[in-house]
Amino acid sequence: ALLDLRSAGCELITITQYLRPSNLHHPVERWVKPQEFVELAREAEELGFLGVMSGPLVRSSYRAGRLYKQAAAARQGISNG
Repeated sequence: ALLDLRSAGCELITITQYLRPSNLHHPVERWVKPQEFVELAREAEELGFLGVMSGPLVRSSYRAGRLYKQAAAARQGISNG
């Protein structure tokens, strides 16, 4: 899935754990271990994502400004380097 996203031109990604908002929603099928988030972040960076946030409590809006600035700086480095 990461490769497909990157191939489609995606530059920013947040990787997180699904949390069931209520008993009416789909149940959590498994809990992702913290090390898996580290490995997924590393894989995303190796694929060329310019901004990556990965963790069990990461949300797409959480620190979105910082993630965008990180990607913009990386893009600037690519165009200048």
